[in-house]
Amino acid sequence: MPSKKENTSVVSVVHHICCGLDVHKKMIAACLVSSDAGEGERSEVMEFETFTDDLIKLRNWLLEKECSVVAMESTGPYWTPIHNILEGYLQVILVNPRHMKNVPGRKTDISDSRWLAGLLRYGLLKAAFIPPKYQRQWRDLTRMRKNYMETVGHFKRRVHKLFQEANIKIDSALADLFGSTGRNLMKLLVSKESFLTFSEVENCLRGSLREKGRELYRSVNGFFEEHHRMLLTVLLDTIEKLEGQIEELELRIRQVLKTSEELIDRLKEIPGVSDVSAHSVLAELGPTLEAFPTAAALAAWCGICPGNNQSGGKRFSGRSRVRNHHLKTIMVEIAWPAIKKRGSYYKAKYYALKSRIGAKKAIIAVAHRILKAIFYVIKHGVCFKDLGEAYLLERSKASKIRYLSKQASLLGFELKPVT
Repeated sequence: MPSKKENTSVVSVVHHICCGLDVHKKMIAACLVSSDAGEGERSEVMEFETFTDDLIKLRNWLLEKECSVVAMESTGPYWTPIHNILEGYLQVILVNPRHMKNVPGRKTDISDSRWLAGLLRYGLLKAAFIPPKYQRQWRDLTRMRKNYMETVGHFKRRVHKLFQEANIKIDSALADLFGSTGRNLMKLLVSKESFLTFSEVENCLRGSLREKGRELYRSVNGFFEEHHRMLLTVLLDTIEKLEGQIEELELRIRQVLKTSEELIDRLKEIPGVSDVSAHSVLAELGPTLEAFPTAAALAAWCGICPGNNQSGGKRFSGRSRVRNHHLKTIMVEIAWPAIKKRGSYYKAKYYALKSRIGAKKAIIAVAHRILKAIFYVIKHGVCFKDLGEAYLLERSKASKIRYLSKQASLLGFELKPVT
């Protein structure tokens, strides 16, 4: 029997003074929970608007109450203004809504803030990773660059569709419609309202494509009218502006990451990692990886490793709960060129797994291994060393020899090593 003085409670108080914030676009419900030796637990509820002056009032109120920690849900971008004001003054715990679902019934903003404060009080909330300010700015730049590049691709596909509707077959004769020759031909189509001559088309050709002059001349003579000319002008102007903005973003990214050039060079030694992907990885992870003690923790955070789902001694689907993650997308984009490098360990690993689990799962497994390599390069400052294509074969050499010897004996032969 435990003594009466011994604390046998399963859950104990971690934060004696804390606050839960239910955040919305225009309003914040704040529930402050405190405890005194004589009066027990007390709660105080206040509501604030999300204008900056009201957020400063919220911060001053929390500091007056000697509150040192607050918790709020990561509801879209609405938590960011509150974090901007509280950062540096209080400990802010950002919580995944999936980790703190409220009990059903009596669902209000006040009850949500009370529930959040109660979970925080007993240390039942798992804090999400909030990178420092400079890293958040890196993320803004790299993610905007990605969005702009996707938008450029969207408008380029519109150009392809327009040419099909106008009987223009340039993209059938050229591997890259937006290469030097393709852009010259599109400018010619925009500037020339009359019928195009062979010499005009020939002046647009560059490099080895000069040999395909007759074919390209046939490809630009179609059903191209004034309507198509106007649409092509708008599309090309939009693409040119977006490409110029991408160049400005690239320049800005290189400037802010100039202090990490040595780290970027070491990351580029990994197969599949280019300048763009190295900048994106560094923006998502930061230059120190202080929040991730192990490579397994990093892989679980971005959802690049299998999930655990076991009950009653049975294992169910191992699909990760992290569906959409910026770093996960980047790692898969890195993995595809990595498996094409000759003599690479990643290429051998991919084809060894592909026949057994399929291409999609195999590429995720390769991305997982590349992420582990990135972890050690950043965390421990080591240089990447490729294990080589023969690494997997050497690991299974003994078992393969036993298998081949057995098969040879069944066929009446004897397996002997080559001297």
